[in-house]
Amino acid sequence: MLIKETAKSAWRSLASNRLRTLLTMLGMIIGTAAVVAVLGIGEGARSSVEGRIRSLGANLLMVRPGSASASGVRSGTVKTLTEGDAEALKGLDGVAAVAPERSGSAQLRYMASNLNASVTGITPAYLEVRSLSVATGVSFSDLDEQQRARVVVLGANVARQLYPGASPLGTRLQINGNAFRVVGVLAEKGSGMGSPDDGVFVPLSTHRSVLFGQDHLSTISLQLASEDRSDMVIAQLEQLLRLRHRLRADQPSDFEVRSQAEMLATMGQITGTFTMLLGSVAAVSLIVGGIGIMNIMLVSVRERTREIGVRMAVGARRGDILRQFLVEAVVVSLAGGVAGVGLGYGAAVLLSRFGEWATIVPTYAVGLALGVSILIGITFGVGPARRASRLDPVEALRFE
Repeated sequence: MLIKETAKSAWRSLASNRLRTLLTMLGMIIGTAAVVAVLGIGEGARSSVEGRIRSLGANLLMVRPGSASASGVRSGTVKTLTEGDAEALKGLDGVAAVAPERSGSAQLRYMASNLNASVTGITPAYLEVRSLSVATGVSFSDLDEQQRARVVVLGANVARQLYPGASPLGTRLQINGNAFRVVGVLAEKGSGMGSPDDGVFVPLSTHRSVLFGQDHLSTISLQLASEDRSDMVIAQLEQLLRLRHRLRADQPSDFEVRSQAEMLATMGQITGTFTMLLGSVAAVSLIVGGIGIMNIMLVSVRERTREIGVRMAVGARRGDILRQFLVEAVVVSLAGGVAGVGLGYGAAVLLSRFGEWATIVPTYAVGLALGVSILIGITFGVGPARRASRLDPVEALRFE
């Protein structure tokens, strides 16, 4: 029996029992849809995280104070980074811009509105390095930094909470009891950990002298001229800071360097791990669907025992019988897979459109789902097919 004729015969047999075939496919449909939707959610999460990290700034390096430890136990960050370190780093080859910053928490008050927010001391280069822009008003100037001006730029969320429905420009905002003039509001970047939308920004010199009195820096951000030179810049940076901090060769660095590429790789691994975990849980339903296919095919073999005997009596070989039942199992599984891909894709689209979660169904997810569907059909269909092909023709013809 030719493959084409085998496929036609298998399709006619499945079509004659539509309800049973549909119920058999149901497990594969649910399983495949779950896998496709989960992979779409995971890919969307990865893309969203990557976009947020890239929005922090192009070709970014971040230097932070290291962690102090006592008897092997971490006891907080050490205060080692200074403005002198930031100035020294500007001279490194491959560094386009340097933005030192200090951070602290303060109470904000405007008329009857009160808010506790993170207040960051920055230089004019900060906005460029972090790829930020001012939506309304202006940013700081070098003159503001030199004069320790009491001016402030607000994040989008802070401006909305303190000035609902009104423009904050030109108003006097109290920060820990000190009056600051609002000169600008940043363009919205989107929510997330460390989002500038929730921040308040003042000149670095003002942050030190007026608000917190801190001499040390919380972060030094460096914008690289090219991402390809990241490793070279990091090596030079570590050598320079260790020399400035007078660290011996046997002493660990009292600072940490994080690159944008490293952050992207780390978050990619985390989201990938969660995606694989959720995908494997969803894939369990595919196995359940495969068991359902095997169960129905065994029932089908028993119901069609006499038919099998007739086929063998008129010349069908055992290979033909094996092929026919195996094709039936694959067709049921593949049809369920195709329907499941459509259902999973639709669920991902609806979640993206009506929910607050971006989903991206990757091309490989569709190929993977269909490939697994075929594999499930072969794996769970080969047993019933072998059983059908090994029936004795004489006994099969006698079967009632």
